[in-house]
Amino acid sequence: MDKMILQVPVSKTLKKQAEAVALDYGFSSLQESVRLFLAKLAKRSLSFEIEPKEEYVKLSAAAQRRYAAMDKDFENDRNIYHAKSVDDLMRHLHEG
Repeated sequence: MDKMILQVPVSKTLKKQAEAVALDYGFSSLQESVRLFLAKLAKRSLSFEIEPKEEYVKLSAAAQRRYAAMDKDFENDRNIYHAKSVDDLMRHLHEG
């Protein structure tokens, strides 16, 4: 196996925090977690979970009322179309 050293400058704080989390996740080292990340990156198989922050989601009062009404409709199975097949769904979408 051909090996190469990759050097990535990071702050001491970031390195320590990442190392602690890597160990908590069961990795033997931070390097092992970085190797896994690079392997997934190379295969284009990365996925990230991004939690929305409250400051990014600001609904107007009207939108809040609209979504609350939609939630009630979903709970009560009102104003909802249940397609019986893909063709049925496509017909319904093209009708509207």
